[in-house]
Amino acid sequence: MGAIVGVHGIGKYRYYREAGNSVAGAQAAMRAKWDRYLHHGLSGGAPHTGQRYITEIAYYAHLLGETKDDGGDGGGARAVERMDAGTQRVLVDWTTQLDAVGEGLTGALHWLAGRLLERLPEQTARFAALFAPEVAAYLAAGGEARAGAREAVAEVIRRHRPRVVIAHSLGSVVAYETLWACPELEVELLVTLGSPLGMRNVVFDHLLPAPVNGRGARPPQVRRWVNIADRHDIAAIPPGLASCFTGVDHERLVDLDRLDFHTVEKYLGCGALGEQLRPYLT
Repeated sequence: MGAIVGVHGIGKYRYYREAGNSVAGAQAAMRAKWDRYLHHGLSGGAPHTGQRYITEIAYYAHLLGETKDDGGDGGGARAVERMDAGTQRVLVDWTTQLDAVGEGLTGALHWLAGRLLERLPEQTARFAALFAPEVAAYLAAGGEARAGAREAVAEVIRRHRPRVVIAHSLGSVVAYETLWACPELEVELLVTLGSPLGMRNVVFDHLLPAPVNGRGARPPQVRRWVNIADRHDIAAIPPGLASCFTGVDHERLVDLDRLDFHTVEKYLGCGALGEQLRPYLT
């Protein structure tokens, strides 16, 4: 039985492109980075000398398509021109939940999406230009990308039977839905990092299975669910999931970095994750 399977988040298509359109190449490149990041956190910053922690990264970014990242380069209008209505809706619904923008914004969807990107701080705008299209692609009507992403994750879990699944960002949504859809996939520990699972209008209300009476639930065959989120992570809204999901066994809100609050490097290297993983590492 493998120890850990990872499920990646947004903005990872470039690994596929750089590997010559190879899923295996993208998985290998990402696994090497996850091993290094995890080692930093588990060892207290000691040099990484090839230690292996991740069995495999479940890779699905190629199924969502490539996203251009120019949202923070004065490209708000240009980025929106490439967005379909579904992507613009995700952008608007997400950004209206940010303190930096506020609520009560009105106007035509296309105009509003462009204005939002222009008003957001540079780093947030860059994040938005990645987050909105990929979430929209995953949740799109018809569900081909959604079904494909879930099957890609299920295949890796089925093959390795890991004790632990670590799912970051949008990957937490894919992993959550996959585990609900495949009750034969038993996991001892599910760790969600910087998860948008609880984000109203954008993700939560569109989950499969649908929340019941305003609450989602831990997949039955997952023995333990740990959620870790930076308090200021703009993808993890709300950062705590226990308020909208039953079965979250442990939750830690952390302060990773004022500027680098969502990357998997910071999450994998944080002490809160190391504490949860050590009992599963041999």
